[in-house]
Amino acid sequence: MGLMKVFSGSEILAMALKEKIEAIGVDTVMKDNIQSARLAGFGSSGSAVEVFIQETDFAKANPVIEEFRLSI
Repeated sequence: MGLMKVFSGSEILAMALKEKIEAIGVDTVMKDNIQSARLAGFGSSGSAVEVFIQETDFAKANPVIEEFRLSI
């Protein structure tokens, strides 16, 4: 079992989804590609921030994720 990406986009939207998922008791991991690229000395293209959850939590988190996707 590992992590699965459930969102990729702006930091503001990623933070909003992270809070919604954590509110139902599911831990999240965020990866900030802009900050990583900046630290490495090069720019970033594509989506800025990714949100991951454990695969085993997907069934619990999926309704929250789907509702969030429909709201953006």
